[in-house]
Amino acid sequence: MNITAFQALACPLDGEPLQHSGSTWRCQAGHSFDIASQGYSHLLPVQHKRSRDPGDSKEMVAARRRFLDGGFYQPIAAAVSKAALADLPATQTASCLDAGCGEGYYLRQMATAENGQTLALLGLDISKWAILSAAKQDPRPNWVVGSNARLPVQTSSIDRLLCLFGFPVHAEFARVLKPDGQLLQVDAGPDHLRELRAIIYPTLRPERTPDRQAPPGFARLSSEDLHYALELAGQETIADLLAMTPHLYRASAERRALAARLTSLSVTVDVRLMRFRVRK
Repeated sequence: MNITAFQALACPLDGEPLQHSGSTWRCQAGHSFDIASQGYSHLLPVQHKRSRDPGDSKEMVAARRRFLDGGFYQPIAAAVSKAALADLPATQTASCLDAGCGEGYYLRQMATAENGQTLALLGLDISKWAILSAAKQDPRPNWVVGSNARLPVQTSSIDRLLCLFGFPVHAEFARVLKPDGQLLQVDAGPDHLRELRAIIYPTLRPERTPDRQAPPGFARLSSEDLHYALELAGQETIADLLAMTPHLYRASAERRALAARLTSLSVTVDVRLMRFRVRK
């Protein structure tokens, strides 16, 4: 796979195209945004933040990196890469945005695919700690701190958009996708991490089954269910999985302590990969 940095960024203040000049991005109105020494850009203005340090913390990002590097979600990454790369024209550079990329695991997995395609990759996350971790691991994609609610991306510039266990903003996704561009969305199924949730919650509630219907502005192309078991060994691995889910903060101190004492756990992975085509 040939990887190049995505260039069609837009000013988060006025939506105008950003031009790369030295160590900054700048729009025609004169708004400029520095490129950090680690290679990422911060395109989340303070007025668009809901908190001082939004998104995952440094500790949560580290836990996610350790868990994903263990290969536990590699089948998901392989399915996403296969679906994203299907039907792309081999003779031109294709652009891919991971909206809510975390520390970049899924984009890095895509970059290792044995394919002659040239990809312009953009990873975006609201957590500066996630983007910092991603930039340190692979400098080839363009990594930016930003929000799905106001993507700092030029209109109709994306061929493939990934939203994996994230917060989809379908109107924004439709705006930035090219005509006939595709959205790949991964959501938790009803049995996802069921065994862990049974420990965390006194009464286990079923996860909401992902809706197979296309969101407004999209047509459904396909859906694929991935269902397999994981055997987790060691307190740190189990703690890392819990730390990268919202269940950690919903659990009582007593239930968190119960999970922390576990040394092994068999847990179910149950996710749905849905592929949609934008309508323009």
